[in-house]
Amino acid sequence: MGIINICVKRAFIFVCVLIGIISTLLLAITLFGHGYFHQSEEIEILPGIAVLYVLEAATLVLSILGVYGARKEKKWAVVLFSVGMSLASLYLFVESVKIYQFKHEMEELTREEHLGRMPLSGANQTDLEGLYNIQTKFKCCGLVQGYQDWGTDIPLSCLCSDEDSTNFKCVARGNNTRFVIHYPNSDMSEDDDHKGLMDEHMLVYKEPCLPILLSLVGYGISLIIGPLVALQALWDIGVALAITILCQMRRKVNVPPVIFTSQPPQYRELCDTAESV
Repeated sequence: MGIINICVKRAFIFVCVLIGIISTLLLAITLFGHGYFHQSEEIEILPGIAVLYVLEAATLVLSILGVYGARKEKKWAVVLFSVGMSLASLYLFVESVKIYQFKHEMEELTREEHLGRMPLSGANQTDLEGLYNIQTKFKCCGLVQGYQDWGTDIPLSCLCSDEDSTNFKCVARGNNTRFVIHYPNSDMSEDDDHKGLMDEHMLVYKEPCLPILLSLVGYGISLIIGPLVALQALWDIGVALAITILCQMRRKVNVPPVIFTSQPPQYRELCDTAESV
């Protein structure tokens, strides 16, 4: 068995310990999530949690085997680590691709859901409340064409204040439009008490809300994919170091040859010059 480079050995042990710590944290988070969804009776999420249990427990055990194999120089333990982590990395890669494909599906579903509320003047009360909150939070108005999506009655959530006009794009509303005050929680009819004409010089947010919502969906999916890619890269580094250690274990140590001979050594008598005189 060859000699393992001390730097490679220490780097491999460090990566294994890091994988073990991350697997332990993820396992704890999964346990917490399992308890939460179990209380809320979300049965559909349980198969996914079971897969997480298996994956995280397996990577934790493999990290322990990796440390043991490196310290004791056990080839079988390092082989198990490299094979197991390679399979786990492959599975994580497939899931990352699926999530990336799901990103486009989520964006399309979000687009269809909000466009189904058009025209906004005829949307139901629940959808209107959601749109008011979105417009107030993200400083936008309408869905596709800005304030024009609301027709002649523009809600106050589209109103661009003087402070917002310096940080957000605001435009003047049309001549035949007016700001209206909506009372979503009221059972009264929309009469003059619920609508009020505002100053003609007031501005509204220029940006529509749908592009902002789509970008948020894409950003949320990217936040999920990013840690998965980083975790996969860590696993791949561990596999590469494990393969390096296996190659060094298989390397033969160069031992200088020892030659044995059956002939007796030749001696020569050394005569003292003083005796010969």
